[in-house]
Amino acid sequence: MTLCAVALLILAVGLAGGRDPSSPSPGGSARPPQAQQAPQAPKVGAGASARPVGKHLPRSRPERLRIPKISVDAPFTDLAIGPTGQLQPPPAADTNLVGWFAKGPSPGETGTSVIAGHVDTKTSAAVFAGLSELEKGDVFQIRRADLRIATFEVDSVETFAKDDFPSERVYGDTPRALVRLITCAGDYDHAAKDYMDNLVVFAHLR
Repeated sequence: MTLCAVALLILAVGLAGGRDPSSPSPGGSARPPQAQQAPQAPKVGAGASARPVGKHLPRSRPERLRIPKISVDAPFTDLAIGPTGQLQPPPAADTNLVGWFAKGPSPGETGTSVIAGHVDTKTSAAVFAGLSELEKGDVFQIRRADLRIATFEVDSVETFAKDDFPSERVYGDTPRALVRLITCAGDYDHAAKDYMDNLVVFAHLR
């Protein structure tokens, strides 16, 4: 967990996608390629080294995310921290792809697993375009490489301004098996070339 915690000190989630500046968004505004600004994650907490609380699974890489309510059925790719100190987003050319921070906890493992996806691309809405429709009590599943199906229940869906992001709450260490689904949200700031908000789905392993 030490490697995860160190990496999360510089974790960022600028996941706007690769929209062409001249291409209108689903909401009608033009959005330049790939936003970059995002909040940093917190320092190491005690949760990761504490005795696990509640249900949890051994480490295993995720293979597919299914969210029936918003018709998501997407494969995973590994995400890493890039040279700018930010979490590199999934390839923008693939509208149906999610990524997980591969040096952090895997979904179902004790700790906070971070899963990110684009809200749109240069040409269309992307995998997490409907993420804001999720509500407390909704469920989604992650198929893992060990053939287990990890089922998660949504605790809350919240939007945060990137300049006032609750990093400790979102990324902090925990003895529970938690997942955060993250994408960009809110208005697009053309001067900053970035979305102004992040949408975060908080969920726990059932």
